Amino acid sequence: MRAVLPGKPESQLQALATGFWDSRRVTVYISGNAFSILDNPDTLLQTVYDDDEEALEAIALDEATGKIAVCTRRVVRIYQPFGLEEDALQWALQSSITIEQPERASDDETPISLSWGSSEELLVAHSSLQLYQTSSEPICVWQKCLANSVRLASLSYDSAYIASVGCHDKLVKVWRRLSYESETVRFDFIYLPHPALVVNLHWRRPHHLAQTMDNVLYTFCADDTLRIWTGSDSHGQQHPQLWGKIDLSASIQDRHVHSSATPGLRWAFMLHGRDFSAATEQAVQEGDAQGPEDAAALEHLIAVANRSPEICVVFDGRGRMSAWALENVGSKSQKSNVFNVAHVYSNDFDFLRGGETDPDTYVQGHSYCNAGGHLHILLHYFDGKVEVYQTNIARFFDPNPKSKKLVLRGIWSGHSAAVMKIVRNFSGQGIVSRTSGGQSIVWKHDLHSKRAMLSHKTMIQHSTHIHRMCVLRKGRFIVFLHHDSVSLWDCRRPTPVLLAESEYNIPGKPLCLLILPRQKAEGYTTAHLATISSEKQGIVWQIKLPNYSPTDAKVAAEGHQTPSITTFVRFELGDAGDLAYVLPVDPAGSSPIISGFLDVFARDVAISYTKSGRVEFWTARVDQQGSRVEWLSTSAMETGVSEPSLVSGSTMKKAALVNSSRSTVTIWDIRGARLEYAREFEGRNTIQDLDWTSTPDSQSILAVGFPHRILLLSQMRFDYLNKGPAWAAIREISIRDMTPHPIGDSTWLGDGHLVIGAGNQLFSYDRSFDVSSSLISSLRLPQRKDERWDLFDAVQRLNGPLPIFHPQFLSQCILAGKTTLVHRILMALYKTLKFWIEGESIDDYLSMDMEEFYMSDLVSTNSEPSLPQRALGHGYSLSQAAASSSDASPYLTRRMSSDSFEESFSEEIARSINEKLTQVGLPQLSGHEQIQLVDIVECVGVVEKQRRSLDENGARFMLFFRQHALRKGRTNEIHMSWREINWAYHSGSQDILVDFVCRQHHGSLLWESARESGMFMWLTDITAVRTQFEVIARNEYTKSEMKNPVDCSLYYLALRKKTVLQGLWRMASWNREQGATQKLLANNFDDPKWKTTALKNAYALMSKRRFEYAAAFFLLADHLQDAVNICLNQIKDLQLAIAIARVYEGDQGPVLRKLLEEQVLAIAAEEGNRWLASWAFWMLHRRDMAVRALITPVYTLLETPCSPDLKSKLFLTDDPALVILYAQLRQKTLQTLRGASKVTPKVEWEFVLHNARLYDRMGCDLLGLDLVRNWEFLQPALSITPGLGGEIDPLKLLRRRSSLVVADLPVSPMSAQMAVEMKSGGHRQQAPPTVFEEPDANSLLDSFGF
Repeated sequence: MRAVLPGKPESQLQALATGFWDSRRVTVYISGNAFSILDNPDTLLQTVYDDDEEALEAIALDEATGKIAVCTRRVVRIYQPFGLEEDALQWALQSSITIEQPERASDDETPISLSWGSSEELLVAHSSLQLYQTSSEPICVWQKCLANSVRLASLSYDSAYIASVGCHDKLVKVWRRLSYESETVRFDFIYLPHPALVVNLHWRRPHHLAQTMDNVLYTFCADDTLRIWTGSDSHGQQHPQLWGKIDLSASIQDRHVHSSATPGLRWAFMLHGRDFSAATEQAVQEGDAQGPEDAAALEHLIAVANRSPEICVVFDGRGRMSAWALENVGSKSQKSNVFNVAHVYSNDFDFLRGGETDPDTYVQGHSYCNAGGHLHILLHYFDGKVEVYQTNIARFFDPNPKSKKLVLRGIWSGHSAAVMKIVRNFSGQGIVSRTSGGQSIVWKHDLHSKRAMLSHKTMIQHSTHIHRMCVLRKGRFIVFLHHDSVSLWDCRRPTPVLLAESEYNIPGKPLCLLILPRQKAEGYTTAHLATISSEKQGIVWQIKLPNYSPTDAKVAAEGHQTPSITTFVRFELGDAGDLAYVLPVDPAGSSPIISGFLDVFARDVAISYTKSGRVEFWTARVDQQGSRVEWLSTSAMETGVSEPSLVSGSTMKKAALVNSSRSTVTIWDIRGARLEYAREFEGRNTIQDLDWTSTPDSQSILAVGFPHRILLLSQMRFDYLNKGPAWAAIREISIRDMTPHPIGDSTWLGDGHLVIGAGNQLFSYDRSFDVSSSLISSLRLPQRKDERWDLFDAVQRLNGPLPIFHPQFLSQCILAGKTTLVHRILMALYKTLKFWIEGESIDDYLSMDMEEFYMSDLVSTNSEPSLPQRALGHGYSLSQAAASSSDASPYLTRRMSSDSFEESFSEEIARSINEKLTQVGLPQLSGHEQIQLVDIVECVGVVEKQRRSLDENGARFMLFFRQHALRKGRTNEIHMSWREINWAYHSGSQDILVDFVCRQHHGSLLWESARESGMFMWLTDITAVRTQFEVIARNEYTKSEMKNPVDCSLYYLALRKKTVLQGLWRMASWNREQGATQKLLANNFDDPKWKTTALKNAYALMSKRRFEYAAAFFLLADHLQDAVNICLNQIKDLQLAIAIARVYEGDQGPVLRKLLEEQVLAIAAEEGNRWLASWAFWMLHRRDMAVRALITPVYTLLETPCSPDLKSKLFLTDDPALVILYAQLRQKTLQTLRGASKVTPKVEWEFVLHNARLYDRMGCDLLGLDLVRNWEFLQPALSITPGLGGEIDPLKLLRRRSSLVVADLPVSPMSAQMAVEMKSGGHRQQAPPTVFEEPDANSLLDSFGF
């Protein structure tokens, strides 16, 4: 649902028109150089902008054809409807009429009037009267020049009469039509004299267009009198006569006696007979459902309606209404009469809301009633708004003051020029919108309102340029920053008041206007505002506000404080870098708590960015006693987005950046220093606005603004297993159908409503939206009965804690080693589904105790522990994960803890669960997620079967490999990730894993399948590597019926088995290359001559793009490096390059070392892949670096750091499983302990908290709690006394046992010499003479991390 502020109505008598065309209500009004077309008070059909910038003067609607005529002072344009049959109703320009003003007329003073008659005739009145036939191209059929310009003219519905009145005129001129033929149209006229100025006039509406009835003219005069003129029949044979009059002033007796200087206010309008009849019919139909108190009012209404009158309604604006019936107007046969219908007093009629009456206020009333609907009253205030009310006419005339008289359906207001900027206050209850012409309007929004309405508070017209603005105290006060001054306005009254103004001077261009946090909630009458210039200079102003009650917008009577603006302090933001811009942050998350502390937890007030793309969040604290302001950078990062054109930040430490071409938006978590989203928009999708908000539980939403639409992006749970997106488009708001004007600006209100400013108009959208939109279908939100979702509900469903049986939660439990917990969850799910009855809800936590997820260190004090304690005491927590992966004790205890009296998890249980899941749809899961759950349950069952012979890391690999095999057809992943390769690499059960992988491929393992499993990356035994590589070679040879030796040449030559290859070629008699190849292979390739021949063949094969075969010939020539390069650069297969190097020269070879150092680590640094880096360092026997790579950005560990690209900052480079492997490896060997000792406690602390936040973002809050509760830090290195030579014994870092730590540190020369001396009984030999020896190159490499 949306609320529309279609623009500020012009202060013209013909600014608004309404009519009933083609069974629909159409209301039109002009605003600036545009006009709006509405069918309901809150439904905008279309906005049409005139080609000229000049404001429109008048508008008229033809009820017969639906045509709309509008005009400026120079041209009339006629628009006709189309697309009605296609249910896409729009109005398009049909024709234009140029108005020729006489030379004596001044353009600025000559008003224009428009009026439709019958047969598509249009009257255009200005300095002359012109009657046009507009059925095709407009033709002027009659024209009459006038001595005095017309102020208002009206053509009767049958085109028989024209009533016109000039400016400041007391005489109404009525033109009587004498001829209807187009060539000989003639009129004569008479004058209708009035004692005072005539302010308005119009003709009576017929009940329907085909009805023939006498014309009746109503004229409203400045003497507060309505005059009714009749006697003019449709044949035009006589002139109108005065039928009667109503004294509007005397019709309502004011409570206060007014002097002649301030007469009582009167607003009057005619309720035509057709609208009165329709409204009465509707009231009678609803009468049966009303109580007895309404019966008398309904009877009175029926009695009045039976007399078929026209009704004159009079308001005084202060709560009183009087209605008068005109019976048998113009009838010659029946008695005419004027009688009173009602005198009513009600607060609903207090349109001035008790305020002081502005003598200049002019209000024009309109009314309509559609068939089958209630009466609608439109009050057009000439100060710039239209109020639309709906009423049951029986209650409207009911004198009982308790009955509800009017219901406000909408307020049409806005600007008269295009909106350029919208700024909100912190709570989102007040906004100010500004046009390029300096017109600023303050709007108020009720956060508890169900409708997305804005109420107009005040308008400020400023002649000087407004550079920045901010809203204070829910819109009570506005501060404008000009080029050389700052001003404070009081906006609590309808007429704004300038309270204070102060000039300033600052080097550079002012970039922002920031509201600084106040120290005490009570100090609401003092505010501190700051500006920062491009030269990093700043000024803080102290603003004293007048006393007011914070619970009431009205001016407080007690107390007095003189409003003022004073310069509080000047400052310099020295370390902000090369500032491009500083902006206030968008409020998001929970309401800030006023703490008074200056730390990273304080609320951010500003976000700055430099031309190089460095983004920084700032907070500030005002020191009142010391007259200073302290600034603190709370977080910062280099995004690498150079020359950003737009930046927006929220208080959640999220920042959105748009590149210089405005085509790509990136979303960053500045606190976590990671990229969460990047998307390029093609075509004309120029990004021009960014706005942040969040749900009450701090889930972020970003509005990305384009010229004609706004895309709402919602944050999503992190999904590292499926590599799902962290953000998704959840809703698109397009205004193209309602207005052709591009969007000027947009902002969020405090309750999640979005305000969009486009042209003269403001559109306010609430949180409700239709789930059938194409954006939502990919998010798999369940359907609702009304097919609508609340934006906050949808975002909360896409974020927040997951149910414990969600596949992501179970996967993360498996990665964290909580196998027992996974079994308990699946057993709880099994029991729940077993006894589930249709219609029952399924608990997110399956009735499990929360402590089971994080109290893994509970130890029972009794000799026989209770069931929950047994289950908790033996879960594989993170502290246990630090033990060796081959340590069997957790699995022994886990098996011992299974309850003898309770069914334990098994493969059969897994099958039973999956049978139930095919029948029962879990409401918390989408269909895709339920399929994933079935996969995981099956995988856990398969792994449980192998549990006795597998260690934990092997179980992790087996489970995810099996899951990968099940999902292969549904995902784009072609091989296992480096995370799974690391689990298998550090497993002690690799022979079982090899067997499992081979059985998955039915014993015929080809290279493609081996690469998919990562086998040659994770196998540690070089003999096993060569054995499996020979299996691959055999399978590659036999994979086709032809048995082509070319397919296996690379593999056999890598194994240095040329003779086997020769034998295979002997059998390939069908191959035309057999003879030449056999002859070549028969030679001795240790001979340089034949090496050269092999190289020539390799290069020839490369020219023919037979790259794999070329690599084989490079191996034949003993050029391993060239073969590796082909695998990397031409075949693009990193695993093949590593596998060939390992098989050909072993794990200690120079080519493999170079490949790992120069290629693999460079790729890891460029992509930010910590799993790959840790594996590579471990392969290089730099196990200390392998541990550090898990916790530190990879590029910082290299001797020649490369510049990371955008991909290396993506959130997918993080993974909470990294902390699991880190805890496991850091105490595995002395080298890893040494590496862990180089990680400072602060870095490790931040790493743990960072991963806890990742768990939270993934929806696994319980695992995050377990992480921070059970994490064990090493002993700080500073507290350990160094040993001989200043080295710290790594074993002293441990808090627990050290017997399982592998001693893999290289022995230092000093300790080796001491060992020799001890063996020789302490007798030292004579040292040789001292000679300088050049240090070994390998020792230098060790010093630099290789």
